[in-house]
Amino acid sequence: MNQEKDIATRIVLSGRIDSTNAAATEHEIMNQISGREKQPIVLDMTDLQYISSAGLRVILRLKKTSPDLSLINVNPEVYDILDMTGFTEMMSVEKAYRVVSVEGCEEIGRGANGTIYRIDQDNVVKVYNNANALADIQHEREVAKLALILGIPTAISYDVVRVNESYGSVFELLNARSFSKILSSSPDQFDWCVKEFAEMLKKIHSTVVPAGKLPDMKEKVVSWAEFMKDHLPEASGQKLLALVNAIPHDDHMIHGDYHTKNLELQNDEVLLIDMDTLAVGHPVFELGSMYNSFVGFSEYDHGVIKKFQGFDFETAKAFWRASLAAYLGTNHEKKIKEVENKARIIGYTRLIRRAIRRNAMETDSGRAEIELWKSELIDLLAKTDSLLFTRNEVEIDALNENLPQVISFIEEHLDEVGCSPKIKMQIQIAAEEIFVNIANYAYRPDVGKASVRVEVSDDPLSVVITFMDHGKPFDPTKNADPDVTLSAEARDIGGLGIFMTKKIMDDVKYEYVDGRNILTLKKDIS
Repeated sequence: MNQEKDIATRIVLSGRIDSTNAAATEHEIMNQISGREKQPIVLDMTDLQYISSAGLRVILRLKKTSPDLSLINVNPEVYDILDMTGFTEMMSVEKAYRVVSVEGCEEIGRGANGTIYRIDQDNVVKVYNNANALADIQHEREVAKLALILGIPTAISYDVVRVNESYGSVFELLNARSFSKILSSSPDQFDWCVKEFAEMLKKIHSTVVPAGKLPDMKEKVVSWAEFMKDHLPEASGQKLLALVNAIPHDDHMIHGDYHTKNLELQNDEVLLIDMDTLAVGHPVFELGSMYNSFVGFSEYDHGVIKKFQGFDFETAKAFWRASLAAYLGTNHEKKIKEVENKARIIGYTRLIRRAIRRNAMETDSGRAEIELWKSELIDLLAKTDSLLFTRNEVEIDALNENLPQVISFIEEHLDEVGCSPKIKMQIQIAAEEIFVNIANYAYRPDVGKASVRVEVSDDPLSVVITFMDHGKPFDPTKNADPDVTLSAEARDIGGLGIFMTKKIMDDVKYEYVDGRNILTLKKDIS
């Protein structure tokens, strides 16, 4: 054994501690801590290969006299003994971790809490910014496992390693490429990346998380708004806080740092990575972070995005807008701009707070950047009354009593584009006929889910409503039209619903794909 003088008394153990030498080991430890009893004691077990119950008793007696005792660099075999006997619950016990170097390794991702490097063809390591990151690593492993259980495709860390003065979490990502790399090296894949990026985002936001499993993002954003009260005109600060407080609690998942470096393509499967920022909350919180990643951070200095994502500012802006449109399910510019402005309010709030806390006010460029964001934020706050918005798709139990929710959902989108009362009524009639048909027949006698998607397009202004279910295959467009010239006595009771739908709408199309009935209704509303 030898001793190193530090803030804590650090004692290095080696070899074996068993019945033959436990007493001598304890005597020597006590000699070395004599006069230092009030200092924390650290036992460095880097070279300790074996410990028996006699050695455990030495540690237990030392713990009783030195409550701040901790054990570091414990090899896996000795750690198992300590864990088995409950010592890992009584004191701080830190495993010895293999050392990995990231010098010269390709950076494939960067998030709020760490950077991801490819260390070989099969594996990547996420190196945490926090030097004491073991708790962070454990948290990320737990939430990644939760996400996987809930149906979000992700990679689970299989090892923890030492990287310089911090720790890293190792994942298997065989030949994976980030979406950032695909966009920068294969511009022709832009549309494919937009589609997959938006589909993953919708999957995340449609996932309900069991209560208490993830932090509530709203609490964090409220704290940002509270901070901003001292850096905005009084009326703007009060309105910002009121807008954030008005956002209701939401148990749906958000990633928290969703951008193209955190989406990987591996063997034709898209995987979400960097899971330590997972939370629950309204999608506007996610969109605010996304806006920053593609536009906000680079708004003052367009070169920032190239260093961060590997593509230029124009590509970043185009990808942000295209992804937002795909996520919302509309090409209607007014709707896209409205939601973008709500996201910008959250994004600028975060950017300004972050910059001020990182002493940006001490430099000319930092002050200029903050002033740019602040002027944009103040202008947006003056013309925004709510941060809430609706996406274009809802999933609901196919029950007749849920018809009012379906009609209300469709009406929200029609109202946004100023649809006339006459056309709105016609669309409501068609939507009712289709949804009630699904509720009564698709899953009979069971109950299943129906999805309703509303898409608005410009030039000409039109709405497309798509109904989807996994019930019995059925093509209502093949039903023969009733003879409306017959008398009441001669006519059949049924068949009018789909007949009216085909007459009212400009186009009605059915297909059966991958086990789903898909019925699409289109109506020009200009």
